[in-house]
Amino acid sequence: MADAEIPTATTQPQTVTITLSSPIMRGDAAISQVTIRKPKAGELRNLKVEELFNTDVNTLFVVLPRITMPTLMESDIAGLDTEDLLEFAGAVKGFFMPPAMKAAMVKALGG
Repeated sequence: MADAEIPTATTQPQTVTITLSSPIMRGDAAISQVTIRKPKAGELRNLKVEELFNTDVNTLFVVLPRITMPTLMESDIAGLDTEDLLEFAGAVKGFFMPPAMKAAMVKALGG
């Protein structure tokens, strides 16, 4: 019986940077890129991981301010284009996927 490969911290990305299709305006400053980092257990308090994995928008509104740099406010998230929100949702979902599942998705999408 072959040994199963055990994923390590280096096989899972710890951050994802998203380039927004429509920048977020804060005063005169435009935010065109946002980095999301893998949430720690404390940042998932009062949330259900399955709701994150199922792309629940209300759950994204709670978790994104906890894990984004620059920190997104609820009003920033509310004003996102839908394609940008889906990019965030996919990135968050990816933090919870095992490497084998990610590889299968890439293969299924022809990558």
